[in-house]
Amino acid sequence: MPSVAFHTLGCKVNHYETEAIWQLFKDSGYERTEFESAADVYVINTCTVTNTGDKKSRQVIRRAIRKNPDAVICVTGCYAQTSPAEIMAIPGVDIVVGTQDRVKMLDYIEQFKRERQPINGVGNIMKTRVYEELDVPTFTDRTRASLKIQEGCNNFCTFCIIPWARGLMRSRDPKEVIKQAQSLVNAGYKEIVLTGIHTGGYGEDMKDYNLAALLRELDEKVIGLKRIRISSIEASQITDEVIEVLDQSDKIVRHLHIPLQSGSNSVLKRMRRKYTMEFFGERLDRLKEALPGLAVTSDVIVGFPGETEAEFMETYDFIKEHKFSELHVFPYSKRTGTPAARMDDQVDEDVKNERVHRLIALSDQLAKEYASNYENEVLEVIPEEQDKDNPNSGLYVGYTDNYLKVKFPATEDMIGKIVKVKITKAGYPFNEGQFVRVVEDFTTESEEKIS
Repeated sequence: MPSVAFHTLGCKVNHYETEAIWQLFKDSGYERTEFESAADVYVINTCTVTNTGDKKSRQVIRRAIRKNPDAVICVTGCYAQTSPAEIMAIPGVDIVVGTQDRVKMLDYIEQFKRERQPINGVGNIMKTRVYEELDVPTFTDRTRASLKIQEGCNNFCTFCIIPWARGLMRSRDPKEVIKQAQSLVNAGYKEIVLTGIHTGGYGEDMKDYNLAALLRELDEKVIGLKRIRISSIEASQITDEVIEVLDQSDKIVRHLHIPLQSGSNSVLKRMRRKYTMEFFGERLDRLKEALPGLAVTSDVIVGFPGETEAEFMETYDFIKEHKFSELHVFPYSKRTGTPAARMDDQVDEDVKNERVHRLIALSDQLAKEYASNYENEVLEVIPEEQDKDNPNSGLYVGYTDNYLKVKFPATEDMIGKIVKVKITKAGYPFNEGQFVRVVEDFTTESEEKIS
């Protein structure tokens, strides 16, 4: 039986797609081995979001070639899409496939075995208008399933290379989304995370259908689904209709990740982001009216070219005022090939780092404040794994619907189930909890009897 090993760099979408590519190999009779061991085929799924992503991708490719010089080396993903020639120039790379036509990988491998000539299977992603169906019936992670609903992005922010790596916005057929959601629930998943390159843009390329409609259908049609999480949504995509669906649904969780990037209108303009702070603030107010206790997490880029201390403080004050529950803070890093990398007034590294630290300190403080609202409350948690820091403590770690990370006493058989937990001590990054009970789930029991 031939063997295949995978290494995935970058985002959740890449991890999702690696699982999908593994299904293709599995159906062709391959067995999966660890990347560190010898395999017949190595698949490296690359990232190009930063220059470091490219560099790390090259390192992993070389590592695979050293492991087994006789193996077939396949490189796919975003870096493969933007720089196929650079990858083909690495001695030992056999096949390069970009961010589409992944289905052809197995044919390319057979072709390579016959002809022993390197194959460049990367096409022009900007011409692609159709979503590539890649099915993932199950995940190695057994508690949360990702469900990819769209591909590409039309925004062209000045710091970002991704439209060139992923192409323009294209949505997955809603029937396919519902079908896959149901099969994931049938496989035992209680929570589904909707993911994509620009997830909230779902439906922008469709007539008479949008994200709100998809959320409504998932809520109504998928039997046994307990939680729907949206991996990320832009402020401009939070329409009144989306807010209404969030308000009415008891499955969509009280947590949204809404990328801010900057809290200063002048910086947002240079970033070519499609909203103002006034608009963003108004959407947050509307959301929190509809969903009291909503956790809003965000991404922020610090030290974008030309960012002054005053502009940084606008961001700082906006975040403080709107009480985000947690931030991912990134110092701006130049991405070759983007307009921002060519801008004058690049901010000094020391200044960037000092601002990053100030924002992280604020994020920690806001996260603790948010969590403290839930001390002594009973919340629903899906245990994910044993507490890695204290493996013999009997403690397990999981997330509440509003994205609080909780450690509490549980047992192995509770993993992936919904349990009620009382938050005994709020904190960050962890809250401490006390197990109350497993939520009885009659629907799935009766369904199992039927099936």
